[in-house]
Amino acid sequence: MMNITNVSEYEAIAKEKLPKMIYDYFASGGEDQWTLKENRNAFSRIMFRPRILIDVSKIDLTTTVLGFKISMPIMIAPTAAQKMAHPEGEYATARAASAAGTIMTLSSWATSSIEEIVSTGPGIRFLQLYLFKDRNMVIELVRRAENAGFKAIVLTADSPVIGRKEASIKNRLTIIAKFHLNS
Repeated sequence: MMNITNVSEYEAIAKEKLPKMIYDYFASGGEDQWTLKENRNAFSRIMFRPRILIDVSKIDLTTTVLGFKISMPIMIAPTAAQKMAHPEGEYATARAASAAGTIMTLSSWATSSIEEIVSTGPGIRFLQLYLFKDRNMVIELVRRAENAGFKAIVLTADSPVIGRKEASIKNRLTIIAKFHLNS
């Protein structure tokens, strides 16, 4: 078993273990990857303010999001097509979020259905949703999420078109436009 000591090591392991086409899909950004670079730069500027000579024996990271208490101020963002990276895909993510006491947001591009995610056990779940042209599909997804106990809809309104991922173009990777959530 590998002894991972920091987050960046996960990327190196993924690059080693995943087929190039799949790794590139998850690791790359759109166009010239400008936003990806800017996001990494922004995160690198986040600094922790050390607190010296204070009692840290009882630290409480709990917080609330939309009235739901979670164990830490970290949630799992929607991530598409997780089963391309691992057969457990979103199932493992749902179980991990539950075990960590935080919220998982299921992607509209998930490779597991709403009902399959609920079958993994308890947890606070949100559904990420695009404004699809087919409004009946949107209504059906919202109803299914509500019936399955999902607690919120995370609306993605900044993607009127799918981003042009150059790595996927070079690798000739095409994601079939079939939303597993709608199956």
